[in-house]
Amino acid sequence: MTERPRPLVAPLRGVNLPNPRGRRAVVIGAGSFGTAVAVLLARGGFRTTLQTRTIDQAELLRTDGENARYLAGVELPPNLKIDVIDAGPGRAEFVFLGVPSAQIGEAVARLEAQGIDRRTKLISLSKGLVPPLGVPPTVLLAERFGPERVACVGGPAHAREMVTQGAGLVASSVNQELAETIAAVFLQAGVVCEHTDDPTGVELAGAAKNAAALAAGATEAQGLNAAGAAAGHIFAEVWRLAAGMGAQPESFIGLAGTGDLVATALAPQSRNRRAGELLAAGVPSHEIPDRVGQAVEAFESVPLLAAALQRGGLDAPVTEGLVKLIQGTVPLDEWVALVRTTVPPPAKWRAAGEPGRFRQWWDRTRARFGSSAPRRG
Repeated sequence: MTERPRPLVAPLRGVNLPNPRGRRAVVIGAGSFGTAVAVLLARGGFRTTLQTRTIDQAELLRTDGENARYLAGVELPPNLKIDVIDAGPGRAEFVFLGVPSAQIGEAVARLEAQGIDRRTKLISLSKGLVPPLGVPPTVLLAERFGPERVACVGGPAHAREMVTQGAGLVASSVNQELAETIAAVFLQAGVVCEHTDDPTGVELAGAAKNAAALAAGATEAQGLNAAGAAAGHIFAEVWRLAAGMGAQPESFIGLAGTGDLVATALAPQSRNRRAGELLAAGVPSHEIPDRVGQAVEAFESVPLLAAALQRGGLDAPVTEGLVKLIQGTVPLDEWVALVRTTVPPPAKWRAAGEPGRFRQWWDRTRARFGSSAPRRG
C-alpha cells in the first residue's frame, strides 16, 4: 500500500526564506535516507534527480515507482527523475551526498572527475566521520570546495516517518543563504527544518548520537541506568571534542543532538540501537550489518571518534571502551562495569563571588531595561 504524506507544517506561509522552486538538485545514494530526502526535495519544488549506484537499480526504481528495498510502500513523485551516478551532477545547483561517511572521499573524487561546476553546492547527509582522520564530512568538503559551498543536514529523521509524517531537521552552513534555501525546500515539503551556522557541531552531534545509541542498545539489557549512563558519557566526551573545534552548545542540546539521540535510542528499527543489542547478544560486529540489512555507521565512526579524542588530549574512557566492545576485545560485563564506575571530569567551579551565567545575563537585562525588568524573588 502506498503511504501518503501527512505534513507537520504548512508549506511556507509568511516565512522569509528563499523560494526553492525550480532549482536543480541531485541526490547521490538511493538508500533509505537518500531516497527520503529526494522525495522531499521533489515535493518541495526542487527539480530533483535521485542517482543510484547501478543501472539495474535505477531501472527497478523507475519500473516500480518506489524503492522497494529501502523504502517500500513510499511512492516516488512523478517529477522525481531517476538516474545513475555515472551521469554526473550536470547542471545541478545542489548535490546532496546520501552515502555513508566512509564513502564521502570516493564520492568527492568522482564528482571532481565528472567536472562539477564551481558554483554547485554540496550538502552532506551523513551522520558519521570521514576516515582516516575522523573529520566531519563538511570539514573535508570545505577543504576541497570552500566553506561557502558546503552544508549538512542533521536532526531526528527516520526515513519512513520523515516522508509520511514529518521530521525535525537542521540545515547548517556558514553560508546563510545556502542554509536558508535548504530549510526552505524542506519546509515547502511540509517538514520542519531549522537553519544554523554550525555544520561542525551538527555533524559531531550526529556522530555522537549514533555512538550513544549503539552504547545504549548494548547496555539496555543490563539496566536502564547503565544504558542512560553509557549514552550520557559518550555525548559528554564528544561534546568536549566539538567545543574544542568551535562548535556551539545549541547543536548538541537541540534537534541535531539530544533530539536525534532520543529518536534513535527509542526506535526499535534504529540500525545503531539494534547493532548494540546484537553486540550484547554476542554477535561479532562484522556479521551485524548483514543482519541489520544496512551499513551501521557507528561501527566506522566510534573508532574514529576515539582516535580524534585521543589526538585532542581528551580523556574518553567510555568511548574507548565502546571501541573495544565493537572489536570484541572486551566482554560485555567489563563494558558495563566501565560504564557504571566511570566518573566524569570535575566541573569547573566558579571562584567565590564570581557570577554564574544566569546572573550575568540577569545583570545585563536589568542594565538594559532598568526598572522595567521584573525583580527576582
